[in-house]
Amino acid sequence: METSKRILITGAAGFLGSHLCDFYTDKGYHVIAMDNLITGHLDNITHLSELDNFEFVNHDVSEHISIEGDLDYILHFASPASPIDYLKIPIQTLKVGSLGIHNCLGLAKAKGARVLIASTSEVYGDPDVHPQHEEYFGNVNPVGPRGVYDEAKRFQEAMTMAYHTFHGLETRIVRIFNTYGPRMRLNDGRVLPAFIGQALRGEDLTVFGDGSQTRSFCYVDDLIEGIYRLLMSGYHMPVNIGNPSEITISQFAEEIMELTGTDQKVVYRDLPVNDPKQRQPDIKLAKELLDWIPKIDREEGLKRTYAYFKTLTDEQLRETEHHNFENYIKR
Repeated sequence: METSKRILITGAAGFLGSHLCDFYTDKGYHVIAMDNLITGHLDNITHLSELDNFEFVNHDVSEHISIEGDLDYILHFASPASPIDYLKIPIQTLKVGSLGIHNCLGLAKAKGARVLIASTSEVYGDPDVHPQHEEYFGNVNPVGPRGVYDEAKRFQEAMTMAYHTFHGLETRIVRIFNTYGPRMRLNDGRVLPAFIGQALRGEDLTVFGDGSQTRSFCYVDDLIEGIYRLLMSGYHMPVNIGNPSEITISQFAEEIMELTGTDQKVVYRDLPVNDPKQRQPDIKLAKELLDWIPKIDREEGLKRTYAYFKTLTDEQLRETEHHNFENYIKR
């Protein structure tokens, strides 16, 4: 499909950003992929480098963004999204959600572009409403260890809405729930890659807390389709995109051991501070507004994800650190 539309994707070398690059290049958009590689990896997008409608720009969106020529859309997906990362680089996490979105919105205003921002279910914090709907204001600790990520995303939503109401900018806000699939980092601290990595290495599976906390996992292809539909809609308020199929962490550990054919035991550790005890999206709005529902069930999605992780080398499987952040930290 050919189109003259040009789209800027920030965080393009990350998990979700790289899948967005695939999606939009395949649709014929000219994709400008921007990433400073603080948590992203070029391996995620090198397969696109020979395409005429793809270009990569190594840039930190917390600094002024300059793009030559027309621009139709901006997808702001730049942010550390792993608890391991945003505890190590808390200030950078706050800056990309504040200065980064300000720069993206300023660019959009200058270019007359539509902006879609990647918000998160973490804006709901440790919710006391279940499932979580878009009208719920959340239960977030702004000074807890997770606050740098949660509040960066909440500020990002507020800034985006301010540009919409004050400047009339076309904006979209997607609240993304737990998503998984190929190109997830094995060592990013989230439960799905952690379990698969431990199973592949022959280690016991580590459950934090008593395992009764719940998560809902959405396969990445479903999420990308939902994002596309939201971008093309006329709706400017937040929309949940996620899979409402809920499972406890203990049940999930059992599923992973069955999938991988391993017989390790599950070991239990203390629950991290402010870790949400339940997470499930109410997707009624996405169904009604976007005619969107997730189509890939957890069994199929896990098979695809496991197949990807099995292609990793033994060295990659045993990496404990993703990045040395020293070059990005100002003392």
